[in-house]
Amino acid sequence: MNGRQASLRGIALVEAAKALLVLAASLALFKNLGTNWQSNIETLIAHFHLNPASKYPRILLELSDNLTHPRMLALAFGALFYSAIRLLEAYGLWKSRPWALILGIASAGLYLPFEILEIIEHSSWIAVGIFCSNLLIIAVLWSNHRSTS
Repeated sequence: MNGRQASLRGIALVEAAKALLVLAASLALFKNLGTNWQSNIETLIAHFHLNPASKYPRILLELSDNLTHPRMLALAFGALFYSAIRLLEAYGLWKSRPWALILGIASAGLYLPFEILEIIEHSSWIAVGIFCSNLLIIAVLWSNHRSTS
């Protein structure tokens, strides 16, 4: 295996891991569609002795109050679709398919504006690291695409 193939397979493994994580989350959402999220969040907040009026517990309570069955279903199907696209991309990158390079560049590039806004609004090393890793992925995929065309 050459360096080009190794870099594509490394990116493919990252994409597959993201896909499997989101797939697990979507399956958990499907399994818990009928759950009373408001009650569960209240129990969780009480269990950890958190103040429900403080910032983050309040945000969780507000989110759980707005979780309706159709919203949960939309979230679950959205996560399922995201997983399918990521697994398709991972397969294509693993097999060094030219279409997967374009898909990878496009999908990584979609996040860049949001990551730039995150860095501007909440500058952190994590945000900068994620931004730089996406730039690196785009550069590697672009380089591989240029060498195959």
